[in-house]
Amino acid sequence: MPVTDTLGPALLAQARHAIAAALEQPADGSVEHPQFAERGACFVTLTLDGALRGCIGSLNAHRPLGEDVRENAVAAALRDPRFPPLDAAELQRVEVEVSLLGEPEFIDFHDEADALSQLVPGRDGVIFFNGCQKATFLPQVWEQLPDRRSFMAALKQKARLPADFWGPNVMLARYQVRKWKEESGGS
Repeated sequence: MPVTDTLGPALLAQARHAIAAALEQPADGSVEHPQFAERGACFVTLTLDGALRGCIGSLNAHRPLGEDVRENAVAAALRDPRFPPLDAAELQRVEVEVSLLGEPEFIDFHDEADALSQLVPGRDGVIFFNGCQKATFLPQVWEQLPDRRSFMAALKQKARLPADFWGPNVMLARYQVRKWKEESGGS
């Protein structure tokens, strides 16, 4: 999917509009973009006063991008199990970030050290699989966890496994994102 300079602002506006509508709050009109009709996968991340307030997304492009951003924005605001639903008072203060995911690519490795050596901090988003257990971190998580071992340990814990877990069924995939973030207080 080609990415244009107008796509990021349109994604941010669409995400904010969807959240406002779900909270029954006034919002600018819905934004359209030609690429919204193409299949795409995105994550919507909400921050409030610099702290994570919700993050939900799609790893695979299984629906039109416009629908994906709307659904993930509402889910991040109202259904992220780590947080209570966003309320109308928080809506004006929350900052929205949209990450458009590239196609995940599986990594071949011999052991955990080999896998870690292939990851590029700050660039690679990572999906961890072990049987039915799965978790992902966007590339932005490297900002909080710049050490490869700490990053992987936290990712395993997100998959509800011990930080030191490794086994023969572990699979990893990596992906890159193009991201856009609102200026403080929405945009």
